[in-house]
Amino acid sequence: MWRGLWTLVARAARGPSRPCTRQGSGAPAPGSGATIFALSSGQGRCGIAVIRTSGPASGHALRSLTVPRDLPPARRACLRLLTDPRSGEPLDRALVLWFPGPQSFTGEDCAEFHVHGGPAVVSGVLQALGRVPGLRPAEAGEFTRRAFAHGKLSLTEVEGLADLIHAETEVQRRQALRQLDGELGHLCHGWAETLTKALAHVEAYIDFGEDDNLEDGILERADSQVQGLEVALNAHLRDARRGQRLRLGANVVVTGPPNAGKSSLVNLLSRKPVSIVSPEPGTTRDVLETPVDLAGFPVLLSDTAGLREGEGPVEQEGVRRARERLEQADLILAVLDASDLASPSTCNFLDTVVTPTIAQSHNGNSQRLLLVLNKSDLLLAGDPDLSPELSPHLLMSCLTGEGLDGLLEALRKELTAVCGDPSTGPPLLTRARHQHHLQGCLEALGHYKQAKDVALAAEALRIARGHLACLTSGGGTEEILDIIFQDFCVGK
Repeated sequence: MWRGLWTLVARAARGPSRPCTRQGSGAPAPGSGATIFALSSGQGRCGIAVIRTSGPASGHALRSLTVPRDLPPARRACLRLLTDPRSGEPLDRALVLWFPGPQSFTGEDCAEFHVHGGPAVVSGVLQALGRVPGLRPAEAGEFTRRAFAHGKLSLTEVEGLADLIHAETEVQRRQALRQLDGELGHLCHGWAETLTKALAHVEAYIDFGEDDNLEDGILERADSQVQGLEVALNAHLRDARRGQRLRLGANVVVTGPPNAGKSSLVNLLSRKPVSIVSPEPGTTRDVLETPVDLAGFPVLLSDTAGLREGEGPVEQEGVRRARERLEQADLILAVLDASDLASPSTCNFLDTVVTPTIAQSHNGNSQRLLLVLNKSDLLLAGDPDLSPELSPHLLMSCLTGEGLDGLLEALRKELTAVCGDPSTGPPLLTRARHQHHLQGCLEALGHYKQAKDVALAAEALRIARGHLACLTSGGGTEEILDIIFQDFCVGK
């Protein structure tokens, strides 16, 4: 009944027409025939420093520097004396490891020297490796690039590794580990398999459409698969900005009328004196930014000028910049003086900033707002009387720190909504490149649905599948790979 269908499946899997310039798991690393070496641990004095090699001469390098000269058992640490290969001068006593390819990080023969971390020891071992024939210093990211070229890592896993190296907060670490573990890549491979099946059905109809043995409803089955994939892609694209915020940091803007305690709150959250605190209104004249870890989330915290009619041209420019920054905010921390809620400046701020923002959020605006009532230490008794539409609000004192834990918990919930929770749900899109290829795949599926000719519909499915392939492989284009690997350090 399905005569020739497996042939069509194989044909569909042979590398479709793709928007990328070349097919494959990735371009070979620059100078991949050479053996590279580098310090892979951090610079400076440390207890242990790790020096790695990768390439065909790794075994020779290990024999040249160690006494005895034989290779240690694979993947087992051995204590060896390291000597200069020319002079025979002792360099250090170190643990050495031997990783014969392809069972190594890069897929090539690799060696590691775990030496004492003094600068003289590290320098001596690196100079000794440089005198071994066939070895050269590694370029930035070259170890990982070789792992990618040998199929040890997909491009999304490489990006996850880069994010893990640069992770500064708990949620960044969680997200990077999920991507390094291949969750996004596995998801894309599953989508590609769905497209392969749909393409096989369309190809079967093209080749055997007049054959009575062809099962009925074959095109309808392909349409159903495409429709389900469209739903999944749209869901991920709607969340695309969340993953990028989690990787790069959410934009949190502190705003309010003059003298409400905005600068005090910024200093409290950042745990350092970022802003000048003064009882004089209008002290902050410009936007002051500082990156902070708020409840485990990366945040760019901005202190802005108090919103009022400026007393002079400099303060007026500060107010203008503050309003401009508010439009770019992912989360607004609106700070009010809890002991002076009836003042004209507070009422004006509520009318012009807080109430409109809350109303827009109810209408689907992505901006979120937390209302912070500062200076609770000046209240005589009870909470201030606020109308329900101004919730949620938090009562605290920047002077005493009372209420800070409640604010941090509220920030955690808001930032989870803004950035997503990397511990649960499907993997997030963390880069514009991911969004570009998923959008391209979705557009190709739209062309499939509109195609009047079955052959054009099949070509649209090939293009859609090509975008998914580019997401995990990069299509082998050097420009894309150079951009991705430029953030890696030497030794990784």
